[in-house]
Amino acid sequence: MTSNPFFERSTLPYQLPPFALIREEHYLPAFDRGMAEQLAEIAAITALDTVPTFADTIVALERSGRLLTRVANVFFNITSSDSTPGTDAIEAEISPRLAAHRDAIYLDPALFARIESLHERAAELESTAEESRLLTEYHTRFVRAGARLGPTEQARLRELNSELATTATEFGQNILASTNAAALVLDRTEELAGLAPAAVTAAAENAQALGHTGAWALRLQNVSNQPVLAELENRDVRQRVMTASLGRGFGADEPNHALAVRIAALRAERAALLGYPDHAAYAVADQTAKTVAAVEEMLGKLVPPAVANAEREAAELAATMRAANGAPNDELHSWDWQFWSEKVRAEQFSVDGEALRPYFELNRVLRDGVFFAAEKAYGITLVEREDLVGYHPEVRIFEVFDADGAPLGLFLGDFFARPSKRGGAWMNELVSQSHLLDQRPVVVNNLNIAKPPSGEPALLTWDNVRTLFHEFGHALHGLFSDVHFPFFAGTEVPRDFVEFPSQVNEMWMARPEILANYARHLETGEPMPAALIERMAAAERFGTGFRTVEYLGAALLDWAWHRVPDADALAGTDAEAFETAALRRAGLAMATIPPRYRTAYFAHIFSGGYAAGYYSYIWSEVLDADTVEWFTDGAASIRDKGEVFRRELLARGGSVDPLAAFAAFRGRAPEIEPLLVRRGLTD
Repeated sequence: MTSNPFFERSTLPYQLPPFALIREEHYLPAFDRGMAEQLAEIAAITALDTVPTFADTIVALERSGRLLTRVANVFFNITSSDSTPGTDAIEAEISPRLAAHRDAIYLDPALFARIESLHERAAELESTAEESRLLTEYHTRFVRAGARLGPTEQARLRELNSELATTATEFGQNILASTNAAALVLDRTEELAGLAPAAVTAAAENAQALGHTGAWALRLQNVSNQPVLAELENRDVRQRVMTASLGRGFGADEPNHALAVRIAALRAERAALLGYPDHAAYAVADQTAKTVAAVEEMLGKLVPPAVANAEREAAELAATMRAANGAPNDELHSWDWQFWSEKVRAEQFSVDGEALRPYFELNRVLRDGVFFAAEKAYGITLVEREDLVGYHPEVRIFEVFDADGAPLGLFLGDFFARPSKRGGAWMNELVSQSHLLDQRPVVVNNLNIAKPPSGEPALLTWDNVRTLFHEFGHALHGLFSDVHFPFFAGTEVPRDFVEFPSQVNEMWMARPEILANYARHLETGEPMPAALIERMAAAERFGTGFRTVEYLGAALLDWAWHRVPDADALAGTDAEAFETAALRRAGLAMATIPPRYRTAYFAHIFSGGYAAGYYSYIWSEVLDADTVEWFTDGAASIRDKGEVFRRELLARGGSVDPLAAFAAFRGRAPEIEPLLVRRGLTD
């Protein structure tokens, strides 16, 4: 297939993939040739009979696999954001093959011998700091991949990796299918009481798309607590929504609850094979946390005060609900929490979530909020490129320019939910920055904002606004990358550090000068009143107990699955019973606050890269809260501090030790106190 667009480096600006030319039939041939080319490149390295050098081994390894990287970056973005039965079938076929390909490289004894030789002679090599770190990181990665195991153990490791790739792919595809199937179809318009007219129209369009003419369908997002629960007045409908949400993947005819057990067992066996007591110990060994004890100490400190906060919130919500319903013995349930939280916010703080939406129109938040904040802090500007084509008609492409007008890269925004897109929000890199490869970054943000009816503006919730700023923080991490080797580019940092820059970027959403620029009423153009902003801040603090417990439930559920010492310990395990016991042991068995993700739809850990790593969000938030305090202490201008933060941390990617990068701009190691204050976890 000589016309395959992946076979040559793209000639479009910044090597943007030629999406207008790419078809499903191009993927498998490109994967096939890409893997073959990289194995040939590795063979050329190992065929050398000279003493290994950094250039002929490590640099050659960094240059290898360019075609494979091109197709993989595009394909796995598509499988997440716009999947089809065809791409699902390709993913099921290619995932175990890619795992085998990776093993063929990392378990190649001749290649590891050359890296081992260089590692042993590291002190003799005339290397830059980035080169020395790259050699160390490659050596560590090969050892962790099993390079020192014997032939029998390596053979079993290959089997484990292949099955894990297959099951993780199946798990992720099942989530999308079960979430789409769990949409709640309603027959009477009065059941939608509380929803805005635009949401009712969207529900009718959803039902029509699902083949239910004359009905309304409430699509679910891939979280436990559905946002629509805050608006639906009908308590029975809220209960049905929550039941559908929590039940995904646990039905007798659904495989994900059993797949989760199998995946955890495979990971436990692999960890034991590699010499670790469990998968959690294996996962954190190369993170900034380093040890299981460090993670458990932090999480253990947070649970009691978070639960105490949540219980106080629950008592207040229950009292409000009972008074409003005239039912003094009525119990607060999980499907009541969001609805009555909105009532308390409206009554105590005069903040109505639905009334806020006209102040948060998508285009205005994006241009006058997210982009404006980046300009103020870092001097960059973004210009939309309508001449460039994305992978879906809804994708928007922006060229990014530095403060001096120099081109930086491309930013792609894919903001709306659709049945072919997995839940949540994320950032991908289509092209990673690298001086070695003469590449500038091309990054994508995917969100799941409800698409408005045709011709109507997209009005966001406050949580949508937060997500928009958060994901652009990841984008900035990729766009500001200034490293030589692709190994270190952008977000190629430890998992428990990668969320740090994105969480820092959330700070701008509520900065007075940024908020005043984008939070303007859609119809009148009036800025959001200062008094309302103050009430929003107070209302935000009210929900910290709920948000922290919801998050910790998911983090400690992830941790429990990956602290299992061996595969035999999971024999005959029922996923729901395991989950219940894990939350009870963690002190988080609150029926009113289910974990943000339950086992059967926990994509982060069973089909993503966060296994035994979901703790990283709050681990990173320690750094984030400390950094926000630094940004706002008034010692220098925001622009000056932005330059320091960019130079010392965002631009460095993984080329320096992450905590050393933090200390370079902060002047010291991170401290937890700012996080405790932010989360309301101090005495």
